[in-house]
Amino acid sequence: MATATKRSKPEKALVIFLLIAGGVLVSIPFLWMISSSFKPENEVLAIPPTIIPDNPTIENYIKLFTSMNFAVYLRNTIIIVLFSFLGLLFNAMAGYGFAKYHFKGREKIFYLVLATMMIPGQVTMIPVYLILNAMGLTNTMAGIILPGLAVAFSIFLFRQFMATIPDDLLEAARLDGAGEFYIFFRLITPIAKPIFAVQGILTFIAGWNSFLWPLIIANDESLYTLSVGLSLLQGQYANNFALQMAGAAFMVIPIIIIFSFFQKYIVEGFTMSGIK
Repeated sequence: MATATKRSKPEKALVIFLLIAGGVLVSIPFLWMISSSFKPENEVLAIPPTIIPDNPTIENYIKLFTSMNFAVYLRNTIIIVLFSFLGLLFNAMAGYGFAKYHFKGREKIFYLVLATMMIPGQVTMIPVYLILNAMGLTNTMAGIILPGLAVAFSIFLFRQFMATIPDDLLEAARLDGAGEFYIFFRLITPIAKPIFAVQGILTFIAGWNSFLWPLIIANDESLYTLSVGLSLLQGQYANNFALQMAGAAFMVIPIIIIFSFFQKYIVEGFTMSGIK
């Protein structure tokens, strides 16, 4: 036993070293992006490069909102994220219905929902665009938001999680006179906090990074999102790398903050949903 313990210490030290080294290597591009976003334009390409800015400035971030319409892009992105959370609630209701209600064709409809997960989103963009165009919703915020309200993967995860909730708990609540909406919001929702946290993170990331669909459906720059604005920034200020780094940092930092606070729920939620 002592020999095994002695052998395990060097192994643990090696693993820790490799993890730290890997973490540093992965973090270098991110740290360089943050550092460059606070540099003047002439310092970004300085030789030798500076890791810490010699003359730190927030001028690049100010220019995002003065020279570009990043305030408009931010507003549109926040609107999409908020409505995505509304869609998250609908997906939770759908998952709860598939898990706990027995109705004719339930399994077939659920398998049809799962089948849509196998179809790349790019394949359905043209039909969805034609439908929205017939409804007069192209170049509108509603046209950007509506296709993302129902997500098959989200419904699947909610269904898998809620299937683990005992039916006896629901029957006891019904015997006490509780209505279906009361059961869902006051009983099921608190129990399903882990999966709500997981899906909340994924929903926020998807909404915050929305790029292709807003670019397709919107012709007016006033409807563009942050991701689309960042691509415009790379085109209009191709030689201003400091400004581009500021735009990229503005996109990435909120996601990292949200993820750092809720990352523990991801493993818990996926594990309890039956995803290995």
